Amino acid sequence: MRIFFFVLALMISYTSVQAQDMTALVTKVKAKLDQVNDYEAEGNMKTDVSFIKAPIGKVKVYFKKPNKFRLKKEGGISLLPKGGVSVNMSTIITTSDFVALAAGEAVIDGFKTKIVKLLPTNEASEIVITTLYIDEPNLLVRKAITTTKENGTYEMQMSYGAYANYGLPQKVIFSFNTKDYKLPKGITLEFDDNEKPLSEAQKLKNKKGRVEITYSNYVVNKGIADSFFK
Repeated sequence: MRIFFFVLALMISYTSVQAQDMTALVTKVKAKLDQVNDYEAEGNMKTDVSFIKAPIGKVKVYFKKPNKFRLKKEGGISLLPKGGVSVNMSTIITTSDFVALAAGEAVIDGFKTKIVKLLPTNEASEIVITTLYIDEPNLLVRKAITTTKENGTYEMQMSYGAYANYGLPQKVIFSFNTKDYKLPKGITLEFDDNEKPLSEAQKLKNKKGRVEITYSNYVVNKGIADSFFK
């Protein structure tokens, strides 16, 4: 019996150490992202949802710490989930009110990553759990899966280029289930000519959504007024 409790104590201690190690890693990643007070970037956005006509379009993306985010698309519609989830890592990773647990390793796009699960300790948080795939040598998040209370589960996969030192991606692929997504008010869906309009439940049932944004021309830390995000 003493041996059992000794082994149990060792397991609890090991789990605690692992959690501490992951907290340190997440904190380092967040510190890298925190170099950016604000940014704006141009890019191309491709929306791939089976029931929507949404050709590739130019976008402008704006961010300001801690969590202000805005995406403007020239014409057409912007199908991006609301409810606490955006395509910006700084608004997903926090350094307070969470428990970080090690969950193994995985290779993402040829990069070895550590899998970290972030569990919010604040019951009011919109996010239920976030799984990060962290490239530890470069302190970059290669992939993130976030489950929310209101808008289902979303997946982001990032690749990096010239602005990797800031933790800013060159490309983001954002995937979600449309059946869990609440359409913003005022959006009118366009259908192919040979398709008949369907009920909202039929349109969204078991559909997969994918938004791909390729960024260019970042302007970092030039200053953006809070009023711009209202």
